[in-house]
Amino acid sequence: MPHTPPIRSETEQADERPGKLFVLDTNVLMHDPTSVYRFEEHDVFLPIMTLEELDNHKKGLSEIARNARQVTRTLDEIVSSVPGPIDPGIPLHGPSHGLASGRLFLQTEAIPGDLPAGLPTARADNQILAVIIHLQRRHPERPVILVSKDINMRIKARALGLLAQDYYNDKVLEDSDLLYTGMRELPSDFWDRCGQDVEARKKDGRTLYRISGPFCADLLVNQFVFQQEEGALQAIVRQTTGRTAEIETLVDYTHPKNGVWGITARNREQNFALNLLMNPDVDFVTLLGQAGTGKTLLTLASGLTQVLDSKRYGEIIVTRVTVPVGEDIGFLPGTEEEKMSPWMGALEDNLEVLTRGDDDAGDWGRAATRDLVRNRIRIKSLNFMRGRTFLNKFLIIDEAQNLTPKQMRTLITRAGPGTKVVCLGNIAQIDTPYLTEGSSGLTYVVDRFKGWPHAGHVTLQRGERSRLAEHAAAVL
Repeated sequence: MPHTPPIRSETEQADERPGKLFVLDTNVLMHDPTSVYRFEEHDVFLPIMTLEELDNHKKGLSEIARNARQVTRTLDEIVSSVPGPIDPGIPLHGPSHGLASGRLFLQTEAIPGDLPAGLPTARADNQILAVIIHLQRRHPERPVILVSKDINMRIKARALGLLAQDYYNDKVLEDSDLLYTGMRELPSDFWDRCGQDVEARKKDGRTLYRISGPFCADLLVNQFVFQQEEGALQAIVRQTTGRTAEIETLVDYTHPKNGVWGITARNREQNFALNLLMNPDVDFVTLLGQAGTGKTLLTLASGLTQVLDSKRYGEIIVTRVTVPVGEDIGFLPGTEEEKMSPWMGALEDNLEVLTRGDDDAGDWGRAATRDLVRNRIRIKSLNFMRGRTFLNKFLIIDEAQNLTPKQMRTLITRAGPGTKVVCLGNIAQIDTPYLTEGSSGLTYVVDRFKGWPHAGHVTLQRGERSRLAEHAAAVL
């Protein structure tokens, strides 16, 4: 049997208890090019077959090819940081700038393919499993764990009695039910509890309350607070300081006098959403909700009002990821906007609702309104976003649950001065392969932006499409 160098020197093993040894599958590296730095004090082992598969995927312009090239550059930087032999392991503390304190081990010698009969040794996955079996026998004193995004690979490893787990570092939440909703219900005895400590003042026709109490420590800026009773308090948190907070009453968009492009809020969450969409101090808005909750309609209505009426923004830009639900229909003819138009059916449906409201205008008037509205809406593809800067635009990212955190970062950083970005999506309808509710870019930005004074989030809960659509969403 060929000799394999020990994972730690004898001195290190005597000084400290051996940590875990994580063996990375290729898909983990291509999913997160910096994954070798994400295991803190534990060691990372890369089989030679992982490097072979990286080499096979590095050509092309796809996201996978770009990540494979980035991983290769990262590994080259790590290996170059050690002047001597790499057999004892390469310390990651320096290359990771303190993010990791373990070591990186590369397979430097041949390892026998000691696999159960019936598993073909030529397959890359099985060769990686053979490496894990060998390491487990070689180092019985420490856990050897396979990390893979491939479910079948993990099942196969467990069937062979090996430890295996998913790569969790990119997951914002384990349970989507814990995702920030953007609102919090106040107890029914709220005013009795803090009635003596409340300070009230008027500002621009709205009332601001300074409240105090232990629950104030859990409040976030731009979080909505409400009571269930009809006509009870609905407010937004403006600032928090320890056990005190300042809340401000809302504009009532359920009343026709405050209609936005002829649209009024039909429920509490829609009223919250319109308060964020119409607020010029909020630069980034995320709206989550199932089909029919009014995400696109409310966003378009507020965008048109602020572009055509108040002239706050120059134009509306709409983009979305082009992931088909069924089979792809192939290449589409025409310009960028013409190619994107089949993907923008939801936009067209909502524009039809928004432009048919004026019955007194007649056919000519409605046609003129449609032309005026369409002239201020630009449909853009995600493929051409790199390097752009949007100045004074109202940017709508539809179906944002299908974006990865990296794509979301690319899009949001396009925003220049005076631009508002609105992300819409439903994390229960993810069509992108390898994305889950916990690792979606939409979940990522909701969690990262909560509490920032210029960002807000609302989870819309009630469907307002039709009784059929609402029942279908509930039972199907």
